[in-house]
Amino acid sequence: MTANSKSMSLIVTKGTLDWAYPPFILATTAAGMGLNVSMFFTFYGLGLLKRKLDLGITPLGNAAMEMPLFGMHVTMPNAVAVLPGVDKAATVLMKNLIKKKGVASIEELREAAVESEVRMIACQMTMSLFEYEPADLIDGLEFAGAATYIETATKSDINMFI
Repeated sequence: MTANSKSMSLIVTKGTLDWAYPPFILATTAAGMGLNVSMFFTFYGLGLLKRKLDLGITPLGNAAMEMPLFGMHVTMPNAVAVLPGVDKAATVLMKNLIKKKGVASIEELREAAVESEVRMIACQMTMSLFEYEPADLIDGLEFAGAATYIETATKSDINMFI
């Protein structure tokens, strides 16, 4: 990356499987296009930096969630989504769909971000709040607070909240 490159910052706040894809896809795509990219992981988004991921999804409260099933797109009403085991089933369906369609895993996208020199910042306040230790997370991270994110964001051409 050059000092004169365009830049993009993302604040990553969600840590489910379905919410992990947008920030990593956008970050790796932007880095591949020559942008300087930084990602600030806070609250539940911090979990995406754990060494071992076991991400899931929930259809509860997600009225837009449709899954291709039996040749059609199926939505799940909240009344069904609250039943025991539905989150696990939805996660299995999503993981199978990801594999079937050849979509990169979050671990692969995360590694691509590292290789693309995406700056990944773990929120220090969230680390303390949720009692994470640096050893719990992948290598190569920065640990900083909100002021670092804001300083980065004010200098970025593109800012996204995901």
